[in-house]
Amino acid sequence: MSVPGTARSAAALDLTEFRLHWRVVFLAMLGLGVAANASMLYAFGPLMIPLQSAFGWSRGDLQTAVSFLFAGAVIAAQLVGWLNLRYGMRRVTVVSLVALSLVFALMTLMGTSIWWLYLMFALLPIAGMGTIHITWSHLVNLWYERNRGLALAVMLSGTGLSAVFIPSAVTWVIGRWNWQAAFFLLALLPVVLVLPLALRWMETPAGRRKVLAAQTGPVPEVVGMPFGQALRSGKFWLLNLSLAVFVGAMVSMVSNTVPLLRDKGLSAAEASQIFAGFGISLIVGRVLVGYLIDRLWAPGVAAVALVMPALGCLLLATTSIDQTGYLILATVLVGIGTGAEFDIAAFLVSRYFGMRAYGRLFGVHVSLITIASALAPWLFGQLYNSTGSYRAMLTICGAIFLIAPLLLLPLGRYPVFSADKTLKGFA
Repeated sequence: MSVPGTARSAAALDLTEFRLHWRVVFLAMLGLGVAANASMLYAFGPLMIPLQSAFGWSRGDLQTAVSFLFAGAVIAAQLVGWLNLRYGMRRVTVVSLVALSLVFALMTLMGTSIWWLYLMFALLPIAGMGTIHITWSHLVNLWYERNRGLALAVMLSGTGLSAVFIPSAVTWVIGRWNWQAAFFLLALLPVVLVLPLALRWMETPAGRRKVLAAQTGPVPEVVGMPFGQALRSGKFWLLNLSLAVFVGAMVSMVSNTVPLLRDKGLSAAEASQIFAGFGISLIVGRVLVGYLIDRLWAPGVAAVALVMPALGCLLLATTSIDQTGYLILATVLVGIGTGAEFDIAAFLVSRYFGMRAYGRLFGVHVSLITIASALAPWLFGQLYNSTGSYRAMLTICGAIFLIAPLLLLPLGRYPVFSADKTLKGFA
């Protein structure tokens, strides 16, 4: 396995890839936007106070529900790769979309014990396992080569769309009806927006290899590091450590930003409007970073993009209610880091370890960052219960945002995988 320079060749934008495969990216973008870890996470801030009023649950106990959401995602991440191989991505995803909608609808029937909420939050990602990052990033990685980073960025912008529209939509339906209406809204999204497109457009290159070869040449063989070898790589675990602690802090910021703004004295509508800046910057940051990592060394790009939320934490800790511009800037900076992280993670796993065992390796990575995402909200929820403010959380998260990106720099140059040393084709 030889090691080339850090800069990638063929930096020009390949419009042919997007012209031929835009449906794959568009489907993946919408599918990721309605996945439980995106839709429920961005709906949770506006739902927190209505649920607190309806059931009398404390803010810290409600925050623990996010930990159950990501604990369920750990289980889903371990199952979905095997199920995709056994039954095919399309079949698993279609069933998952329907199951996810059913669980959202069942949440309107929750009892007064908060353990009902915890149970439903844990079930959401398991029911919708075919809609999580592993499936969509695997699908896009298979179809794109020269502009893989940008294609992943466009796909991952689905969570940015969720961040822009879901908080405001949830706030509106709750104000017009009640908290149950928010869960009915979330239940409609998978079956109305994504299911028809998945039935029509979802397929892997294996099903179209001959057609594509006639149009643009052969689809690249699936090459890369064997699963066991990758697990023994120190670089794999360095990548996981860096991004796991970063994501744990980021999830805590995302789920607490709206309540934090409410505590400063803003109304629910004002807080949701300011948080919309997070979603817009998430999309912009994601696309910009995706473009750059196709042309520059990805860990270096990450070191710059992922430190920006640290300044956002500082602004949120020091800005008052009448400094709306700074509050918007703070959420924008946090959004840029959030957008960059998932794009970078999917790209780095594919570039440093190849596509041979991508589904299983990215499943391990997603499980680890999901464990961090499950633990961090619970820990910060307990910290909030102890201190009664978000200042300690902002200090800790800011420090993480400064240190974690630097751990990616020792990854070094991209490896080159030889096709004759790997399994060929798509399994």
